[in-house]
Amino acid sequence: ILGPGDVVTVSIFGKSQADLQFTIKPDGFIEPASLPKIYLKGISLGQAREVVRRRLQNFYQFDKGQFALTLTTARTLTIQITGAVAQPGTYTLSAYNTAFNALIAAGGPSKLGTVRNIQVINGGRVKELDVYEYLFNPKTAIRFDFEKNLVGHANGMVFYAYDSIGAILFEETYYSVGGGFVQTASELASGKSLSKLENPTPYPFKNATEMLEMCMSSGKSIAELKSENEQANISRSELSQGINKIWDVMNNCIEEGLKKEGILPGGLFVKRRAKGIHESLRKEQSRNIAPPHIINDWMSCYAMAVNEQNAAGAQIVTAPTNGAAGVIPATLRYYLDHVPSASISKIPEFLLTAAAIGGLIKYNASISGAEVGCQGEVGSAAAMAAAGLCAILGGTPPQVENAAEIALEHHLGMTCDPIKGLVQAPCIERNGLGAIKAVSAASLALRGDGIHLVSLDACIETMRQTGIDMNSKYKETSLGGLAVNLPEC
Repeated sequence: ILGPGDVVTVSIFGKSQADLQFTIKPDGFIEPASLPKIYLKGISLGQAREVVRRRLQNFYQFDKGQFALTLTTARTLTIQITGAVAQPGTYTLSAYNTAFNALIAAGGPSKLGTVRNIQVINGGRVKELDVYEYLFNPKTAIRFDFEKNLVGHANGMVFYAYDSIGAILFEETYYSVGGGFVQTASELASGKSLSKLENPTPYPFKNATEMLEMCMSSGKSIAELKSENEQANISRSELSQGINKIWDVMNNCIEEGLKKEGILPGGLFVKRRAKGIHESLRKEQSRNIAPPHIINDWMSCYAMAVNEQNAAGAQIVTAPTNGAAGVIPATLRYYLDHVPSASISKIPEFLLTAAAIGGLIKYNASISGAEVGCQGEVGSAAAMAAAGLCAILGGTPPQVENAAEIALEHHLGMTCDPIKGLVQAPCIERNGLGAIKAVSAASLALRGDGIHLVSLDACIETMRQTGIDMNSKYKETSLGGLAVNLPEC
């Protein structure tokens, strides 16, 4: 921390060249010649560097990396290093050195362990420091900025890396754009694809219209187009193994969720319900007394099992997101357990078809609740599930496209307002209703011939525009809707 009497040296090596030295005066200011005073008392060297750089950029021409500020004054600290180190002992370091320098002085980590304890003696004061907390303490190194919105996406994080004197060595902004995908600010701004594909795909459809045209001209189904696109970069065996693994994780998540009970973590005291509902349904099933609408409870039960697992931090499949992870597994499980003549051989067709629809939504709109609300999460999942189910029940490509459109259309405008910021209420039940809508959409589409008024492309574009117009209070911020209308008591 800087104070009166400290001497700082500033070096500028851009279009402007300068070497300046200042002494912090008793009032806390430095006074560059012919320039406004700058207050540095009580701040760190890294903070001082940013303050001085930004002020001097108004008067000198240089880029961010063409500037340096160092502390010339050497107030000494005695650092005693203990633990399993190469050279334990006491070291005298200048004030602008850090614990990291002390590690180097002590020979660094050894085969016996790593340095954890540092004792800093400053005058009569002794302070014990944990090295790792000193170098990165989450309590001080992670800052939540509730005022500033990043320009690229609602979900963003800025990383800074500092050198031993607090100067910024590296700065990068990362955005979580939905479905587990992360992009840097430059990647997002350039529109660069997240895909690392080496070979072009044989059926590069960018919207549903192109997809249906390719199905018609090739005589292939949507799943077959998607399969051949995947096999342009991976083998048939790798594709098959990947699909099987996805379903194994999905199905295992349902099974585990149906076994667990208790209260979900987070402070809302939400009770796990999937197990109890499932046990009740099985009892009714054995007595053969259940009315037809009870099938909705089975679908909800499967979906809730997945999302209760998600809320508890268990392994799930983002389909297309964590918050909407229950819709697709529940719909496929409904098919396998409750549809006569269902076959596990249809699972790849279901998942490939669903993936094709999800890709169209992500490419042309968004699957991020922080960007377009829950219409982009559960709405997208329902569209994907409806398409997959329609396909394996014998639907034509136009009927499959219609099923996806019906499911998405009736989620348009849905907000994302998780209570207390937890993906529990209303999210868990909402996945169950998403699965029910998906099955209804597939059934309706199969009753038609694929010709319908609103196209899937129009519906996706409507969702995109609705997301843009939606108030940020309803886009995963927990600042509106149910998140602010549930009584605290």
